[in-house]
Amino acid sequence: MSIRFELVSKRFEDREALGDISFMVEPGEFVFVTGHSGAGKSTLLKLLALIERPTAGIIEVFGERLSKIPRRQLARYRRQLGLVFQDHRLLMDRSAFENVALPLRLDGYSEEAIARRVPAALAQVGLGGRERAFPAQLSTGEQQRLGIARAVVAAPKLLLADEPTGNLDPQLAVEIMELFVSMKSQGTTVIVASHDLPLIQKIRRRTIVLERGTQIDDFRPEDAHA
Repeated sequence: MSIRFELVSKRFEDREALGDISFMVEPGEFVFVTGHSGAGKSTLLKLLALIERPTAGIIEVFGERLSKIPRRQLARYRRQLGLVFQDHRLLMDRSAFENVALPLRLDGYSEEAIARRVPAALAQVGLGGRERAFPAQLSTGEQQRLGIARAVVAAPKLLLADEPTGNLDPQLAVEIMELFVSMKSQGTTVIVASHDLPLIQKIRRRTIVLERGTQIDDFRPEDAHA
């Protein structure tokens, strides 16, 4: 089993962000998490990335219980992940090439492999030929795509994307989602938080729906009658 949530809750001082969330995700599965602003989508992804810890419940990823991972092993765990944040979190003093190469360097890839993988990842998100550009020279949408290239370049076991298409035009958003869907062929499990309902309806993949921290639906379009 790739991912398991069992009665997971997360409470902050002034509110409960998630309450008694339970679901399982198979290896290589693509899942949307949707809901209005404040529904708990970002919190769910942060729990999977170990940016936050749950108040209660069990989270298992790749057979490993996240509550058992000590702080000193966070970097080891996160090297298995690809992370796409709403705020990009790019290194502004590094070129596009170096931003995307970073996870490969941390994983000990050879310079030959880096020189091959980075341009391919940039081309996949429509940034071919922009290797030498710095983030400040890119538009907001291009910065978002740069962050996506960095997240997918190492073929992570788990890709977590928080509103990854918020600054992209509709056609490019579909292309990015199709790229994420295609990552199943390399064994990557993908979880995307999005409130873009037209995009979700177009991609037609399993969708977990949250409302005020509560799971209200787990919909599989492929199981629905046409």
